[in-house]
Amino acid sequence: MSKFRFHKLAALVVLAGFAAWMGTGEFSSVGSAANEDQAKTEAAEQPAAPLRTVAVVTPPRVQHARAIRISGKTDAEKRVTLATRVMGVIESLPVKQGQRVERGDLIMRLDARDKEAAVRMAESVVAQRQAEAEAAERLVGGGNAPKLQADQARAALATATSQLESAKAELAQYEMYAPYNGVVDRVPVQPGSTILAGAEVATLINLDPLLAIGEVSERDLRYLKIGDKAEIRLVDGTTVQGTLRYISRDASSATRTYRIEVAIPNENKELPAGMTAEIKLLAESTDAVALPRSVVTLSGAGDLGIRAVDKDDKVVFFPIDLVDDTPNGLLLGGIPADARIIVAGQDLVTEGDTVKAVEADQETINKLVGEAQSGTQ
Repeated sequence: MSKFRFHKLAALVVLAGFAAWMGTGEFSSVGSAANEDQAKTEAAEQPAAPLRTVAVVTPPRVQHARAIRISGKTDAEKRVTLATRVMGVIESLPVKQGQRVERGDLIMRLDARDKEAAVRMAESVVAQRQAEAEAAERLVGGGNAPKLQADQARAALATATSQLESAKAELAQYEMYAPYNGVVDRVPVQPGSTILAGAEVATLINLDPLLAIGEVSERDLRYLKIGDKAEIRLVDGTTVQGTLRYISRDASSATRTYRIEVAIPNENKELPAGMTAEIKLLAESTDAVALPRSVVTLSGAGDLGIRAVDKDDKVVFFPIDLVDDTPNGLLLGGIPADARIIVAGQDLVTEGDTVKAVEADQETINKLVGEAQSGTQ
């Protein structure tokens, strides 16, 4: 009986102790606390991960004309279709296709023998009326004729003079002259053929200056002004210089682009119209840095730019403004003057990373300087 009481008493003691332990709540964190303490100990014992090393450089600043490249074509500065105003037979056609003419040169003459006769007759009438008017003036001056007779004679002379001018104007319609210096591009008629009023006689174009015509985007329009220089590269490899002479202020409804015209000196008329051309417009100079194409990268948001290192050796990103694309590299704007640009390892880091920045080797620096110098030429 005493043995049974002892076991019962022991069970009650254990039960009371277990209840007290559960009341403290410490049982729930025994395992996790141990694991956490172990993890902290291991982390403290492990060495910190080494910082990634990147090569940086502060590139030289240059003043470079912003280059805007567009596709276009060449065209004549003037183009006119010469058409006859009267019907007739072509008597003389002293020009041919491809011939250069000066302003006032004869292009075509129609057979106008009847009109020439009308002019000669009108001239005779004018001479007669002039003599009659002078005689009437003398008679009136001598008191031998009334003043009305002199007035009638002067009116008859005026009528004859008007008829002569009309006859000469009709005769002038039978001749055609070049309105400006140019090249005869097309002559669809032949001497001796009959031509109707309004029919085409010749097409005359002026190739000096030659025009390079293209369209610029609304984004680039703000950089351009009349008088800017331009470089034009023709499809045959010829490169010529020109001057921006016209910028449209009305955008195309289909493309939202603006027509521009570049005037190209072409005194010898060697450059033809209608040839495909690449137009490089040179806007005002702007502050830029020269960098190789490999430096340009994408941000996490997909923006095009470069990565640099700030004063705390943290990676930052700068969107770029493309000023020019030269054979040696890119000229970029929008980069702070004191930026240390990452030129090696920029694709292995992201914005906000702390890195170990070292200056780029002398070969890389020399390359950047050479690009900057070539970019300003």
